[in-house]
Amino acid sequence: MIYEFLDRKPDYPESVFVAPSADMIGDVTLGEESSVWFNTTIRGDVNWIEIGARTNIQDNTCIHVMNQTGPTTIGDEVTIGHNAMVHGCTIHDRVLVGIHATVLDKAIIESDVIVAAGSLVPPGQRLESGYLYMGSPARQKRKLTEEEIVSIKEHSDNYVTYARAYMQKDTYDKNPFYEKNN
Repeated sequence: MIYEFLDRKPDYPESVFVAPSADMIGDVTLGEESSVWFNTTIRGDVNWIEIGARTNIQDNTCIHVMNQTGPTTIGDEVTIGHNAMVHGCTIHDRVLVGIHATVLDKAIIESDVIVAAGSLVPPGQRLESGYLYMGSPARQKRKLTEEEIVSIKEHSDNYVTYARAYMQKDTYDKNPFYEKNN
């Protein structure tokens, strides 16, 4: 559901895929070729949310803001994994936030970072570019390999492809992602 709140309505180009069960409320902006997946809530009611290009917000994620003091900004080519909680923070470009991870108020995640599944990024923490962070609270574990940095963009590219398939009318006739061997 796309929901207007206090004269503000989500704004996004035609290249964005929004699943029918996703909810976007209020002052929310998305960039080209981004996607918002099933049962996701993006609630820009008491502050604004800006999501960059080619970013995917996966199933059951919740993105919210801090009342009047903390918007949420998410950069380009970001993957927010299933069941993540993102609240009043800044996430720069080419970041992977793992499944069921939480990023809280005024945290800053620099570009080219992986936040491991289930991790908690506490309020105000800054995650330095080029590292894997893991745990609760999230701690720097090690430097990312070149392959891992490339994989962040590959996740983004994959979700652009998935979104395009969902937006095509013939999606139900064939599945371009796998063949069932029976």
